[in-house]
Amino acid sequence: MFDLIVQIITVTGVLGVAFLMFAENVFPPIPSELIMPLAGFAAARGDLNFALVVVAGTFGAVAGAVIWYEIGRRVGLERVRRWSERHGRWLTLTPKDVETSAALFRRYGVFAVLGGRLIPAVRTWISIPAGVADMRFGPFLIFTTLGTAVFTFALAYAGYRLESHFDRVAAWLDPITTIVIVGGVAVYVFRLITFRRLPDPQS
Repeated sequence: MFDLIVQIITVTGVLGVAFLMFAENVFPPIPSELIMPLAGFAAARGDLNFALVVVAGTFGAVAGAVIWYEIGRRVGLERVRRWSERHGRWLTLTPKDVETSAALFRRYGVFAVLGGRLIPAVRTWISIPAGVADMRFGPFLIFTTLGTAVFTFALAYAGYRLESHFDRVAAWLDPITTIVIVGGVAVYVFRLITFRRLPDPQS
């Protein structure tokens, strides 16, 4: 699995990195904690340019964040909450998740956007309350890009530095990579099956 993902990233290049990071922020197929280190690893081997890997990963992730920001801005908190109640099953997104993110944003504002991009469980959903609160797009984009750039650089650099230890890294990372992907799918399926609507407190 390790070699397969590295090969996919190598063949598709930085466009593939951007697409995977975009998809991960909209509907996570492979976690960015796996995408960016492997992209950095490919860069260390000379298959990709490291700077372009970071730029592409950041661009893709920010593009995904902007989509959730626009959803929040256009429909508002109440409609997002009701949407998550009716259709959030497929993203395992509950009204409580939406309200928690909104509360976090109201309390910490732009710092929530910046810090939220560094937290795996929060970085996608933090864009929703930013849009709901009608945060100005300029500051949202700046803080989102800054936080995302730090995150993607750190992950890519970790993979870049491990290149000289390819044999040892591949030996233990290959089963871990498989476990992460299979485990992620299993968790999603489990949450999908066990997902239930909570009573609407507003009704």
